This record gives sequence, structure tokens and C-alpha cells, in this order.
Amino acid sequence: MSKRDKLIKRLYTVPSDFTYDELRQLLKYLGFREVETGKTSGSAVKYYNRELGIPIYIHRPHPGNIVKKYVLRELIRLLSKEDL
Repeated sequence: MSKRDKLIKRLYTVPSDFTYDELRQLLKYLGFREVETGKTSGSAVKYYNRELGIPIYIHRPHPGNIVKKYVLRELIRLLSKEDL
């Protein structure tokens, strides 16, 4: 099983310890790239998949590195909708 598959499988369990670094890596595997939005974006991060034309907006967790469960659920919903 590839790292990509392992991360997807882990995402679908909606773990309470899914890190932002894991999320970034997973989105990268799925063809999403982080879009630079300037200095005023704060903790809001935009990812964009050029092939699919899909933007994803994610709140970068702070002060820790653990992604909130609602973010994971929303990402699962989007990935399921797009068959990724």
C-alpha cells in the first residue's frame, strides 16, 4: 500500500491526531497545490487542483498542528463528491 493510500485510509477514519503536515502531503498527492494569497490571509490557506478546477480552503491550525475533525469531514465529503 502506497503512502498516498495509507493517508487516504487514515483520513477516512477521522482521527483526532491528523496533522496539518499529513493533510498537506495528502492534498499534494491528490494534485492540489497551495496558492499564495498574500500576507493578509492569516491562517486561511487555499489549495487548488488545476486539472479539476477545485479550490479547497483550509484553516491552518494554531498554535498546534492537529487538524480539527470538522475539516477532515468536509475534506472527505469533497473527495467523495469528486471521486478522488
